[in-house]
Amino acid sequence: MATAESCTGGLISAACTDLAGSSAWFERGFVTYSNAAKTELLGVDAALIERCSAVSEEVARAMVQGAVRHSSAQVAVAVTGVAGPTGGSAAKPVGTVCFGWATPAGIVSETHRFEGDRRQVRQATVRHALQGLVALLK
Repeated sequence: MATAESCTGGLISAACTDLAGSSAWFERGFVTYSNAAKTELLGVDAALIERCSAVSEEVARAMVQGAVRHSSAQVAVAVTGVAGPTGGSAAKPVGTVCFGWATPAGIVSETHRFEGDRRQVRQATVRHALQGLVALLK
C-alpha cells in the first residue's frame, strides 16, 4: 500500500504504521502538500492542477495513479482537500475533501464534505480514506 496525502499531511500513513506488522504491507507514503510536490513527486500535471484546482477528483485520481507508479504498491489512497479554517470557497467550502483509491480493479474517486474544525476534518478524512480502501478490497 502507498498513500498520497495533501490535507492530512501524513496522518493516513501514520495510522497505517501505528499497526504492528504494517511493514509487511505498507510500502510508502507521499506527503505532497504543495502543488509543486504533487507535480515533482507524483507526476501530477501542473496544467491539470491549474485547470481543475488541487482540490478536485481529477487531481486526486492523478495523485493516486502517481503513488502507484512511483512505488511498488498494488493499492493506494490519495486525499486532497480544504481542512480549514481558511482556504474554502463557495464552490469548495472548508471540509471539502477529494479521494482517490487505486486497486487492481481500477481507480475510484469521490468528494466528501466533512463538518468540524481542522482536526475533525483531518481525522474524518483519515477514517474515510481507509474505510473506503477496505470496502474496495472486499
